[in-house]
Amino acid sequence: MDRTIATALVDRLLHHAHVIVTHGDSVRPADALAGKGVTPIA
Repeated sequence: MDRTIATALVDRLLHHAHVIVTHGDSVRPADALAGKGVTPIA
């Protein structure tokens, strides 16, 4: 995709959007690596 088209597309998608910036580590990868919420296939 052309950079100009991509920039225009993002501009139109975010025009009326509320952007929420979060900080910190995601819980999902930590839970996945710890095996939480995983049921073994028998």
